[in-house]
Amino acid sequence: MKSFQWIYEHVVAHKSGEDVEALLPSVKSAEQLARMPDDRVLSEMSLRIFRAGLKHSVVNSKWPAFEQAFFGFDPEKICLMSDEQLENLMQNDQIIRHWGKIKSVRSNALMVTELGRQSGGFARFLADWPVDDIVGLWALLKKEGQQLGGKSGAYFLRQIGKDTFIMTDDVVAALKAQGIIDKAPTAKRDLQKVQDAFNQWQDESGRPMAHISRLLSYTVGW
Repeated sequence: MKSFQWIYEHVVAHKSGEDVEALLPSVKSAEQLARMPDDRVLSEMSLRIFRAGLKHSVVNSKWPAFEQAFFGFDPEKICLMSDEQLENLMQNDQIIRHWGKIKSVRSNALMVTELGRQSGGFARFLADWPVDDIVGLWALLKKEGQQLGGKSGAYFLRQIGKDTFIMTDDVVAALKAQGIIDKAPTAKRDLQKVQDAFNQWQDESGRPMAHISRLLSYTVGW
């Protein structure tokens, strides 16, 4: 396993002339994230779910209609939506009519409400989750929510500014090249190996996981 210093110097050497720091994703502080209203968190979560497998610009163009259809993504109002109300949305041609994803909004509103009630807001719950167990948060989102398995949970967290690495194809390739894993990690044991490696790089560098993840992805292909 290479050191963080090796990773950073390798990227700088192969991106000569570019500002490497400008290529790194933005990450919110815990306090910045905790101030995010739950309706905005649920909106971003749903946006990620509906974007999956579709052109982002198409989903983005329809999002104002989604906001209207789902009461501004107010979790408490969505929790009260009946099956009939959800079914009626399948007749709304202003939104993307994917039944599984439409149903997921109510299920995820229930998760946001329950976990938020325990923590003073769902955003606070996410903000307080330790990044040295980010794979544990992925697992919780998959278990308690809907349509948040695979990479979706991590992409949602990155989208709202929560520090996380993402298992992109390039990151997986880089981890394999460094002998940390031998295949895309899905089992808990393999995910823990990845978490341990990122924890070590973070201890070495003091950098956010998101920065380490992006830099690691740039070590592939040269």
